Order: sequence, then C-alpha cells, then structure tokens
Amino acid sequence: MTLTVLFCGDPLRPRVVDRHFAREAGAVRDHYGEIALIDHDALVRGDAGAAVRAVPRDLGPAWYRGWMLSGDAYAALAKALRERGTTLLTHPDDYRRAHELPGWHDTFAGITPASVWRPLSPGGDVGDLADLVRPLRPGPAVVKDYVKSRKHEWEAACFVPDVKDVAALRAVVTEMVALQEEFLAGGVVVREFEEFDGAGESRVWWVDGEPVLVGPHPDSPGVEPEPDLMDVAPAVRALGCRFITTDLAQRRDGAWRVVEVGDGQVSDLPVTVDPMDLYAHLPVPE
Repeated sequence: MTLTVLFCGDPLRPRVVDRHFAREAGAVRDHYGEIALIDHDALVRGDAGAAVRAVPRDLGPAWYRGWMLSGDAYAALAKALRERGTTLLTHPDDYRRAHELPGWHDTFAGITPASVWRPLSPGGDVGDLADLVRPLRPGPAVVKDYVKSRKHEWEAACFVPDVKDVAALRAVVTEMVALQEEFLAGGVVVREFEEFDGAGESRVWWVDGEPVLVGPHPDSPGVEPEPDLMDVAPAVRALGCRFITTDLAQRRDGAWRVVEVGDGQVSDLPVTVDPMDLYAHLPVPE
C-alpha cells in the first residue's frame, strides 16, 4: 500500500491543498504517496459528512495532516471517514491523549512542570482556585487551557507572579477564559513556571515510540538544540500513541524539560525542515 495523507483544503479553493500544507503535500506526491482533501471549516461547523465529501470512498488507512481539531471534532472526523471506508491511523482516544494536557501530563511526571487542571466550559465559572492550586509550590505559574496558552497576552492572560496570590490568579484565569471564548479547549490548566536558558525549543517527532526527527520549534526555526532524550523516550513509549511531538527546552540548571506534548498530525512543521525527513518515517500499512 502507499502512504495516504488527508490534508486540509484551501478555504477559498476547496480542490487545492491549503497553502500552509502545500509543501508537505507536494513531498508526499513526489514520493508516490496519495493525498485527499478535508474541508476543515465544515468540520469546525460540526458537519463532518460535508468535511469528508471529497475523500474517495474505500481509500483505506490514512494519516490526517492539518489544522488543530478538538477531541470531539477529531472523533467526528474519524467516524465520518469510517463510513466512507477510510480509517485514521491515529485512534480518536490516542489523539485526545496526546493533544490535551490531562491526557499526557502524569505519564511525563518529573520531566515536565507540575500542573493542575479543571474542566470548564466556555464562559463558565472558574470556581475555587485556591483549592485547585493547593498541590503546586508557591511561586510563578502559567495559565492555559488543555491545549494552548495566551502567551502573546503574557501579563494579562498567561503569567502569574505567585500562584498562591488567588486574586491575581483569578484575574489571569478569567482573562484567559474570556479571550479563548468558544475556543476554550477542555478547561483550565495552571502550571508551575520554570526558567529556561533562552536558546530556543526543540521539537521532536516520534513514530511508534521512536524519535524519527529532532529539529527546531516553529517559533525559532533557525535554532537547532540537541536535547537529551534519555528520560523522554520511556515516557513517550508509555503514552502509547503512534505519532506525537514533544517540545523540549533546557532549564537553566541544564535539565531538559518537556514543555508540551502534541499529536503529530496537527503539530506544525518548521519551514526549515524538509517534509520528507518526517514523511519518510510514517508507517505505510501492508
């Protein structure tokens, strides 16, 4: 069988790959792979049937490669594709486990900043934050939802100088929730803040528990740290997901820390990386 990848189509030209993924789609085609297109906007609207309408029937096993999806949207995509004879090679349960912090945090305990979390619907009451952060040590912290932070609104909606200052914490959490609006993913996360060396993060791509590509983070594509993966690899294998990424940064004391884990299908590939350095390692079902 050939490598089959489902890319997001361009919102204005639905028969063309979204230009953000055009370089990757070209690499798949150039190496005799097969691609099909997903309507991401339809999927976000909740119309999974319309989202997969352009996918040929009985396409077989495939990888998704596109914009981030909520766990529910990914599950809906998987169901709609199954009804057309296509199976996503990442199961919806595995997608959610890698994509949302509560799914992976405990597996990486000791090599990622300590965190607490609480489910919350968009616009909901954040509740008793003093009780939530009781397990955390006094000191600075960062606030995010299960998937993303508002790091570009650092002081207003991300960073808390002292996590035990409940009034300041509530102000930051409330602002983060308000800014995320209906896109709030899962709930609220509070993480202990750690000082990193400032040299930039490394994004490591893992397939079936093995690191297949170690490269820069998209935010610093010209920087290529060389992280120590000795403690990370066992955690990745324990997580049990087929295709994931880990973003690593070096703490000021020299320790390499897992900043984020993500599903590989929706993790951004830096422009400085040759797509085939990744796609050559994606398994092709027999």
